[in-house]
Amino acid sequence: MQVSDPIGNDTQKGSWLDDPAHRDWLRREAFRQLDFFRASLRPDGGFDALDAAGRAMPGVAQELHVTTRLVHSYALGKALGADGCDAIIDAGMEALWRRHRDPVHGGYVWAVRGDAIADGTKLAYGHVFVLLAAASARHAGHPDADRLLADASEILERHFWEESRGLFCDEFRRDWTEFSSYRGMNANMHGVEALLAAHEVTGEGIYRDRAGRILDFFTGRMAPEHGWRIPEHYTKDWQADAAYAGNPMFRPAGTTPGHSFEFARLALQHWDLCGRSGGSAPERARNLVARAHADGWDEAAGGGYVYTLGADGAPAIRSRYWWPVTEAIGAVSALLKVDGRAEDEALYRRLWHFADAHFIDETRGGWFPEIDAAGRPAATQFAGKPDIYHALQATLLPLVPGLSRLPDELEALAR
Repeated sequence: MQVSDPIGNDTQKGSWLDDPAHRDWLRREAFRQLDFFRASLRPDGGFDALDAAGRAMPGVAQELHVTTRLVHSYALGKALGADGCDAIIDAGMEALWRRHRDPVHGGYVWAVRGDAIADGTKLAYGHVFVLLAAASARHAGHPDADRLLADASEILERHFWEESRGLFCDEFRRDWTEFSSYRGMNANMHGVEALLAAHEVTGEGIYRDRAGRILDFFTGRMAPEHGWRIPEHYTKDWQADAAYAGNPMFRPAGTTPGHSFEFARLALQHWDLCGRSGGSAPERARNLVARAHADGWDEAAGGGYVYTLGADGAPAIRSRYWWPVTEAIGAVSALLKVDGRAEDEALYRRLWHFADAHFIDETRGGWFPEIDAAGRPAATQFAGKPDIYHALQATLLPLVPGLSRLPDELEALAR
């Protein structure tokens, strides 16, 4: 799967972030991904899941996080200057308001088939992605972005935000009745992402401040208390719940190295938006990245990150997926921008070489979502190619000089 064009110049002194060959390759890879996932859009305005060749897989429900991530990703593509992004953004915004939005109880249902609700569960994880999509659409100039941003903000405030804790709770039935006391890290981590995006397009401090409170809990308290690993699952009173095991993809037991990479990058984004004044975000980010890489990199298998770890840091689910590699790329590129070290540069190059050799589909576009023990594409957990979001951001984040305001910086590059 090695691409024909050079991924970067290995004789380059300094950082690949400044290497013209690598930067050109990143742009081309971003446009290839945008080209591949355009096939998601159906004539009726809905979105199809795609198989490995980019063909529609009929009968798959359209899930909220997929719709929102497409809006966000093609808004970033538009900022970079890619053609044809508005059709995806328009369709996604329409689907969010007319299909996912619940006209009876408010909020956004998890999955739809056409105009019918396939799963009416109301998840914080899905709702923070609605906020992210709205913020990205606003930057892209979509006329319906403000109403979506206001609605998502109001729903998150009314049903999910726990002011006394400074965290989001997780899940309700369609009518907002409770059915569990589960609390989780994943929805809050993506909540930070969405809150920071909302702050960037509105300037409203409440979004940035709430992101900071979430970061303080997970990266300032929980990570140091657990050897710089962040527990995934919590009780209603926000005590780490090491015994919890739910959906093996969305709620696996233990800790997840890929999420530590995401939190590290988001901590640096928040720090940047706060003027880089004081705080320990760079140190926290470096500790998170170092621990996640040391625990998760599967050297015996030839590389890649194991999906989950036990509380002691030992591998639990050894499956190797694409998205932890993409998130490591984003986090390490951020460290390179703050106080880049030789070991950061070596890891950045290693990650891209591994992705190029094992995950990137040169022939058809997109990334294979998982590999087997021999490093070949596999299809045990995923059908087809799940979405564009993780891999696209891996190509875009290293292109810009800053740690925040990604859409603005992409527009500056396009000019």
